[in-house]
Amino acid sequence: MKTESKKVMDDFLSHKELISDDLMDEAEEVLGTMPFILPILRERPEYFVLSSLADFMVGRPQHLDPKTAELIAIAAAAGTGAESCAKLHMKAAQKEGASREEIFDTILIACLIGKTKVMAPALRIFAEVVPKKD
Repeated sequence: MKTESKKVMDDFLSHKELISDDLMDEAEEVLGTMPFILPILRERPEYFVLSSLADFMVGRPQHLDPKTAELIAIAAAAGTGAESCAKLHMKAAQKEGASREEIFDTILIACLIGKTKVMAPALRIFAEVVPKKD
């Protein structure tokens, strides 16, 4: 790493406690609760501040409104089986104005894609191994 870049990084990380405090407060404000993982990750402040800052920026993208971002988070959580994340983001989506119907639609779309993930490879193998006889 270049000396100037290392200096900038060291300067940034010298503020890790202040930035971490702000990120923790912001997470609780945005999500309405403190995610389980954050206080534990904060035990490693250098990692926490870099990782959480990136997560914060991704979770509140410049080109999507907060409600849409939360609905996407619900779909991702549902698709990966992250139950605690799904619950947290459903509450956050409601806080951002999402209706029960919008959250339900989001879950159904996630289920559709999840079903396709199982079906598509299985049906490709099926078509190869057990071809249709004309």
